[in-house]
Amino acid sequence: MRRPLLNILLPLAIGVLVVALWYAVRYALTEDLKFLLPTPDEIWAALLANSESLGRATLNTTKGALLGFGFAVVVSFGLALLLSLSSLIRASLYPYLMILQMMPIIVIAPILVLWVGAGLNSVVVITFLICFFPLVVNTTQGLISTDRNLVELFRMYRATKWQETFRLRVPAALPYFFTGLRIAAVLAPIGALVGDYTAGSSAGDGGGLGFQAIIYSSQAKYSALFATAAVTCVLGFVFAAAVHILSWLMLAKWHDSYHRSDT
Repeated sequence: MRRPLLNILLPLAIGVLVVALWYAVRYALTEDLKFLLPTPDEIWAALLANSESLGRATLNTTKGALLGFGFAVVVSFGLALLLSLSSLIRASLYPYLMILQMMPIIVIAPILVLWVGAGLNSVVVITFLICFFPLVVNTTQGLISTDRNLVELFRMYRATKWQETFRLRVPAALPYFFTGLRIAAVLAPIGALVGDYTAGSSAGDGGGLGFQAIIYSSQAKYSALFATAAVTCVLGFVFAAAVHILSWLMLAKWHDSYHRSDT
């Protein structure tokens, strides 16, 4: 059987197996515990019944995820350029980046509410903080890992620092950059969800999926809660797929990772 066909059939087979196991586990549960695991058809029915509120929440979460993700890309790329200039700059700033990464969001969230207010602003900042670190680390690593022979060639021809950076180092760092981008794309919806859960607000219909999850949980609408989780997964898939397509458009024509045959 041809490999492309297997790549389609095997995931489908695993999916059918998982759904069958899901129904089997639900059937095995006692009546007083069945609410813990709604079936896929119950989740689908809850999704349709709550489509208006979930649709509005999805738009709000997407907005927070996109803004936080976008700011993280811009700021991290600029900082990576700065860090790539010298090892002294990296040694001076890197410990503070580690501190920023290790700050617990659950502690930062109340502070952000005080500083920028509950709702979208806090969600954007939290998403930014979650996405920022993998972007800046991977991009910096790419910028400082340029082939030394090519660097020496540029310097032999007396290329300026600007030419060396933007015509050699930045293109060479793109695979590293997109690695960080793929990680951040998966984290962005999660960051927006966590931000909405810890610092969100429903004022002006501004609540996102995290806030909606709190409401469904308090109302014991467990099928709707599972539907909210499913929508969040789909949102993460959309972000990851968009970055994958962009990566393919930028790298497929020249980077080895798109041309190596599977042995």
